Amino acid sequence: MTNVGLTGYGRYTPDEVITGEEIAEQSGIPEEVIVEKMGMREKRICPPDSDHVTDMSIAAGKEALADAGVDPDELDLVLYHGSEYKDYIVWSAAANVAERIGAENAYATESYTLCAGCPIAMRQVRSQLLADSVETALVVTASREEDLLDYENEDSSFMFNFGSGAAAYVLEADPGAERTRARVHRSSAITDGSFSEDVVVPAGGSKNPPTEDTVDQNHHTLDVPDPEGMKERIAPVSLPNYLSVAEDALEKSGCERDDVDFVAVTHMKRSFHRTLLEELGVNPDSDGYYLDEYGHMQSVDQIFALDEGLARGRVEAGDIVLFLAAGTGYTWSATVLEWLG
Repeated sequence: MTNVGLTGYGRYTPDEVITGEEIAEQSGIPEEVIVEKMGMREKRICPPDSDHVTDMSIAAGKEALADAGVDPDELDLVLYHGSEYKDYIVWSAAANVAERIGAENAYATESYTLCAGCPIAMRQVRSQLLADSVETALVVTASREEDLLDYENEDSSFMFNFGSGAAAYVLEADPGAERTRARVHRSSAITDGSFSEDVVVPAGGSKNPPTEDTVDQNHHTLDVPDPEGMKERIAPVSLPNYLSVAEDALEKSGCERDDVDFVAVTHMKRSFHRTLLEELGVNPDSDGYYLDEYGHMQSVDQIFALDEGLARGRVEAGDIVLFLAAGTGYTWSATVLEWLG
């Protein structure tokens, strides 16, 4: 039976930092709320003229290829699953990354599930590897949604944690135990489309094309049309849906909650992070990693949490690692990995 292995990964962050204190000053929200409740001690931001999502994806991708010992011309697939806010609109970031990284034998494609994207991209690429359509894939993601924030718009304050960064990983079919960092198992996902219009950039699409007025009215930043309504509707379903996809992915992988050793999850408010990990039966202080010095980097979060966990000895050979995510739309997703070392 074919095994799918993660053979290398990489990460990248821009140099510039904005602190929770600075966000508090710009937003008028108390620093304690930004830092403690929202879990935003600091995060990275991009300069306007560099560190576009393709630049960051290439930096992380080169690191992942070096870690895996794979040359770019060995790749059959380059998949980008990062932000839809990228260098240009209606444009393939994946093709640009493939060209610039030297993946001349690969085809390039993109997958968008917003902040739920990492487990789903793993699911998609694993399926292709198992189907013998590709043998070696580079999966890249990047986010600079911080550009879309208006810190004076309190309605969108739950997104003030958006930061910038990139991650990449190499997946291979039957790479052999000596080259396998982690074995990729099964996945699960749920979508509740009733939330599909709760988070939007109001202008710039076909419904409200860009004009001088839309720019003057600041309609090109992230907004939540009905923040209280969204909060009321999402509170009862978010935790159950997180747990549902986690349990489903674990069951498909032949595991149970008790088998989970480490959870790499989307950055969220601090209290909900603790509640979620405790519900999964793991210790938030030792069996996960809270990204309060990076913020929420869309579908980048899981690789960063894993890497920080490894650096602190929280992930060891033989551990079951759960990649868990959720994103506006609203989709919850999970993928199970077995860390081999």
